[in-house]
Amino acid sequence: MRYLGIDIGGANTKIASSDGTIVELHYLPLWKDTTLPQTLKDIAKRLKPDMVGVVITGELADCFEDKLHGLKFIMQAVEDAFGWKVCYIGTGGDIHRHSNELRNLAAANWAASSRLIGEEIGDCIFVDVGSTTSDIIPIVNAKHVASTTDFKRLLASELAYMGTLRTNLAALVNKVELKQGTCRVSSELFTTTGDVYLLLGDIMPETYTCATADGAGKSRLETMRRLARLVCADLEEISEDDVMEIAHQVKEKQISLLVEAISIVSEKHGIHRIVAAGIGEFMIIEAAGRLGMECISVADKWGKDISDVFPAYAAAWMIERNAELR
Repeated sequence: MRYLGIDIGGANTKIASSDGTIVELHYLPLWKDTTLPQTLKDIAKRLKPDMVGVVITGELADCFEDKLHGLKFIMQAVEDAFGWKVCYIGTGGDIHRHSNELRNLAAANWAASSRLIGEEIGDCIFVDVGSTTSDIIPIVNAKHVASTTDFKRLLASELAYMGTLRTNLAALVNKVELKQGTCRVSSELFTTTGDVYLLLGDIMPETYTCATADGAGKSRLETMRRLARLVCADLEEISEDDVMEIAHQVKEKQISLLVEAISIVSEKHGIHRIVAAGIGEFMIIEAAGRLGMECISVADKWGKDISDVFPAYAAAWMIERNAELR
């Protein structure tokens, strides 16, 4: 039987099979004229799964009036595509054929991941840095002990709203140090973290799946132009060395913020081991080193492709191992 996991976020929809032979990432921004319903139908027809496990985070997209509206839209698209084959995973890490309390399904992709990590690895802080956000999830006795809404997780430092690709650099730094002096930055959406990590060689061009801030390409020159605009400059006004310095300072700031969040969760729960997943694994490994903590890489254990779509893989794993769904 083919068990498929689907992680539907506001920007990306990720797909993985429980055996790891299928791994896909589709950039489908829900706040635009989204193609999610048709894309899911195409996936159903092409892959023909026997059972589908779904985790949802896209309900917060600002095209929806509220989270319930978002959940209903996404669930309708899923069920139109896959029919009776669908199960949902809620924030408690439980599987639902249907849910009388829809809010239990909101922002739940980390719960599937935590269930798998808890059973396979044990007590740890599971950290997943994706394109948009960073989850910092404490796991004790094989179960997560995290808060169950994004709002509460932000309060507890279990969620840091910064990622590897889509974060506006002005949300991370308000000034940078250049040879010309200390320079404040613009708050326009001129450039995002994807430009930083592409320029520094931390990600490959194929990993930069979302649209760029200016709609232009992802060549070195185009990337540097976007980064120069952070300080309201162009490449006639500042040098390539200046742009590289900006990139290094942004990376340093993001890792420092990650260290801070992990430290808070570690101190609260007395956990000093990290499991790292997501396209931003490189940041987590660096943060763990600064904290002197053991760090287990999901990419090393399950493969980089699986790490990049880990919530989808975990959802597929969960429905496969539950006998009552067969």
